[in-house]
Amino acid sequence: MTLPEDCRSLDEVRAEIDRLDEQIVRLLAERGGYVLAAARFKRSAADVRAPQRVEQVIARVRELALQHGALPDVVEHTYRTLIEAFTDAEHRRWQQR
Repeated sequence: MTLPEDCRSLDEVRAEIDRLDEQIVRLLAERGGYVLAAARFKRSAADVRAPQRVEQVIARVRELALQHGALPDVVEHTYRTLIEAFTDAEHRRWQQR
């Protein structure tokens, strides 16, 4: 692992991004498994959408962004997109049960 400020070329930067993407996708797969498992416990389509939970998650990840030196607006935008896609998948799973 090379720190961003220690990268000496664009290829080195891209290699580090590729390394991180591998980890991110693995974690997204893990998160997705839990999202789909949640469908077993929901009683209605409204329970699947859970707007209050969405806002709790957004508040939490914005705080985490600040703690880790990330850009809170970028993290929020990313998570809102992520949550929407996962919620759609969870809703399909919920309908199949």
